[in-house]
Amino acid sequence: MDKQVNARKKKILFVCLGNICRSPAAEEIMRQIIENDIALIGNYDVDSAGIGSWHKGQLPDRRMREHGKKHGYDFHSIARQVHSSDFDDFDLILGMDEGNMSDLLSLTRNDSDREKLGCLADYMTAHPRYHTIPDPYYGGPSDFELAIELIEDGCRGLAEELKKK
Repeated sequence: MDKQVNARKKKILFVCLGNICRSPAAEEIMRQIIENDIALIGNYDVDSAGIGSWHKGQLPDRRMREHGKKHGYDFHSIARQVHSSDFDDFDLILGMDEGNMSDLLSLTRNDSDREKLGCLADYMTAHPRYHTIPDPYYGGPSDFELAIELIEDGCRGLAEELKKK
């Protein structure tokens, strides 16, 4: 008899403002972590979305893609807007900053939805002075580098938490 790893894959959604910088980066970084960890592979699916619809259908910001390549990532997801129905489809929904968290909270319909919410920064371990992942969109190269560094930290911490479950 085949041993079943998990009856149903858990689904994680990363959310930022426009779904072209932080959340698509988190989606790909987390996907790579999962694919390279025997304890996680096959058990989780990841996706990303944005609070607003401004960039719907677009690739991630060119600058984020360029900085991602320097770190070995291919950020290529297509932007979409988050909806209340995502709370039906995902087990964990992680925002990047206080604004994202407030907007996500306004989309919740009940306590079950609220229990699925979290902030990716809560999983960071190597950057104690950061409580959010700042939006690099209006910044320069160092802002994109910082965002990737913080997202990597948060995703590594999240992976460790997932292995405890």
